[in-house]
Amino acid sequence: MASGGASAPAAPAAPHLATKVELTISCNNLMDMDVFSKSDPLCALYISASGSHWYEFGRTEMILNCLNPKFAKKFVLDYYFEMVQKLKFCVYDIDNNTYDLSDDDFLGELECTLGQICAEEITDNRVANFEVCGRSLDKKFLWWSDPFLEFYKQTETGWQLAHRTEVIYNNLNPTWRPFRISLRSLCGGDVEKPIKVDCYDHHVNGSHSLIGSFKATLAQMLLGTHLSPEEFECLNPKKSRKRNYKNSGMICIKRCQVEKDYTFLDYVMGGCQINFTIAIDFTGSNGDPASPQSLHYINPEGYNEYLNAILAVGNVIQDYDSNKMFPVFGFGAQIPPSWQVSHEFPVNFNPSNPFCAGIEGVVQAYQQCLPQVKLWGPTNFSPIIKHVTHFAKQALHQNAASQYFVLLILTDGVITDMDQTRAAVVEASHFPMSIIIVGVGQADFSAMEFLDSDDKLLRSASGNVAARDIVQFVPFRDFHVSGTFVLLGL
Repeated sequence: MASGGASAPAAPAAPHLATKVELTISCNNLMDMDVFSKSDPLCALYISASGSHWYEFGRTEMILNCLNPKFAKKFVLDYYFEMVQKLKFCVYDIDNNTYDLSDDDFLGELECTLGQICAEEITDNRVANFEVCGRSLDKKFLWWSDPFLEFYKQTETGWQLAHRTEVIYNNLNPTWRPFRISLRSLCGGDVEKPIKVDCYDHHVNGSHSLIGSFKATLAQMLLGTHLSPEEFECLNPKKSRKRNYKNSGMICIKRCQVEKDYTFLDYVMGGCQINFTIAIDFTGSNGDPASPQSLHYINPEGYNEYLNAILAVGNVIQDYDSNKMFPVFGFGAQIPPSWQVSHEFPVNFNPSNPFCAGIEGVVQAYQQCLPQVKLWGPTNFSPIIKHVTHFAKQALHQNAASQYFVLLILTDGVITDMDQTRAAVVEASHFPMSIIIVGVGQADFSAMEFLDSDDKLLRSASGNVAARDIVQFVPFRDFHVSGTFVLLGL
């Protein structure tokens, strides 16, 4: 099922040497749970960090009407040779648009350890950026086709799916969205190794028709430019015996450029200063702090849910912030002395110096702030996002790329200014900035999943598209395991 993107499991307490591995998922002969069509499978990967509790590591894409799916989404994990790392692959038939998998049909699962899987070590961090179009493709249904491409890597056991483009409907001269593929997935880092590209006509029932195929090396594709695209004949074996058959169209590589895909750690080691800003949700939907059911419960004997999240996340992020001085803001509360609702107030009530010394200072400021404010609303994210964007914009004008800003939002999941937040995220995506949203409690976090646009770039209500995906959503209930927090999104 698995052979050898997402983040690694939490690092063990003692120092261990880790090797990065990449998992490719495929399934055969899945159960058909649908009446009028085939199942629409998705595979979710879970990791056991404590021996009994499983947390979700990531998901593949969903494939329509397919009982033998080959998923393009890869999982990259840290492999610790001396540790037993338990994995569980769960396959579901997706029947709706909700993020929750409990209301989808369960098709089956596989439990194993990472050591049992034949995985590929990642030593090459290069990626290839592609711009590809088609020309004069064959008509497969009356006057048109709905073409998409699949790129395959050659392995010892056959061809392995590396990437699948989106479908372009009713178009014989399609231009696909720019995409990138890691060289390890595409050709194992060997630019002279053959790559197979299949062009299909998409069918809703999953029985896609082959338009044609070609094989080429990455070295050949690298020659393509906008002014002089590298063109490859798309050939269909079933038509090759026909008299006067030339091809089923052309696939044109308008751009193929290789670059290094630097990791978060690369930037930190290179001297980039990471600046964390923390924003805490003080809206009324969290519940009355006097009630034990409140996420902001003023607990005389211990911590509430927000304090647990602050400590768990803070103990991770403080290692990456050199001065460990964190500006901390609250939003959605009525604050003294005017008791006006504020969506951007310093938790220490010092506008000229909103910084807290270390995570202990953050905890102390939060505990002192909570009894002095009235939880209110609405829940607006856009003001605090714009606040941090202002500083990220200033850093962009520096001579060296030495500053990066991370906004950490702790919230119970209710959001009321979605259009303004989408616009703020799209603007922020053009600057050295990322946003991590930690969902506290048991609320419906579907709005957060929408902002965390892993499959496609976020679009504002006015139609502007984000330059990159800068939002990562983490449900704290899934990643708070035995006091260890898995930080994603950097």
